[in-house]
Amino acid sequence: MTEKLADPSTDRETMLVELVDESGVAIGACSVADAHRPPGRLHRAFSVLLFDAHGHVLLQQRAAIKTRFPLQWANTCCGHPLPGQSVAEAAAIRLREEFGMTAALTKVGVFTYLAGDEKTGRVEHEYDHVLIGVVGDGPPRPDPAEIAHWAWLPPQEVRADVAQNSGKFTPWLPQVLEIADQAHRG
Repeated sequence: MTEKLADPSTDRETMLVELVDESGVAIGACSVADAHRPPGRLHRAFSVLLFDAHGHVLLQQRAAIKTRFPLQWANTCCGHPLPGQSVAEAAAIRLREEFGMTAALTKVGVFTYLAGDEKTGRVEHEYDHVLIGVVGDGPPRPDPAEIAHWAWLPPQEVRADVAQNSGKFTPWLPQVLEIADQAHRG
């Protein structure tokens, strides 16, 4: 089975995101670039965390070309639904684009965060929906334009590494991991 990878000609910065209020109600739209300019505009996002049969989580090191938090380790994949698009649909598409994988995804929580990237000057201010899935033994097929490296790791090892080396991880990963791992063990 061949999965379509992300179209490198697509400028994700021009795509639209859905602006939301503090309770997640849609209030408008703007481009990805505009949403991530300081001070940041609160918008809908999603974070996917996949588990394998052993309870390990699939992390990715974001590609060097990412406009926010490049080369930092993050959850399996993340992104933004288009205005009016379901979070689950957008997450499934992004999982195929970034990792060439499919999984039944379940929404397990939501949180809001605000974080600035000192290296790029961009800001993440997201109303982040967390989704989890369980996959079999098939290897990921990452798109190198999206993912520099990837690894299956036990959640407790990730927590310990974040505590010791927080700068190598995206600022949203700890909260995504907590929500996802609690739901998975649930």
